[in-house]
Amino acid sequence: MIRVSAGAGSGRTPLSAFDAALREAGVADFNLVRLSSVIPPNSLVETVAGTDQIVGDHGDLLFCVYAEAHAELPSHEAWAGVAWALADDGSGGGLFVEHEGPSREQVERDLQSSLDDLIVGRGGGYHPAGTLMTSAVCETEPVCALVVATYRAQGWS
Repeated sequence: MIRVSAGAGSGRTPLSAFDAALREAGVADFNLVRLSSVIPPNSLVETVAGTDQIVGDHGDLLFCVYAEAHAELPSHEAWAGVAWALADDGSGGGLFVEHEGPSREQVERDLQSSLDDLIVGRGGGYHPAGTLMTSAVCETEPVCALVVATYRAQGWS
């Protein structure tokens, strides 16, 4: 199962805001290994709360696709989103796209355009199956918005 969750957070620095978003998304204690956006066959993609994210040990590798957006100026917004399409043949395979930006409209448009392009580029055979977006608004401290799709955790040994 590929779990998709979202988090948003603030902190005194963009890095600590990112950590707060990772905590809310349920993946703070992993080392993220970013993947390209192909969903392997026999996968089930499910949106979950951060508390229902993948389980692993502190420091494990976490293979994932994610979008992360930051804002540091008062009243500026950070938007992040992940969308996916699944193969029409029922194999469970598919495609993820991830985008970030300063507005909901831009991220929605980019997600749709990228997903359409990836499907057309493969000759069709996929249908849109889901989207998860989140946002954060900077008030005084930097903020981060994060959406993460987790494939699996793996220890170092």
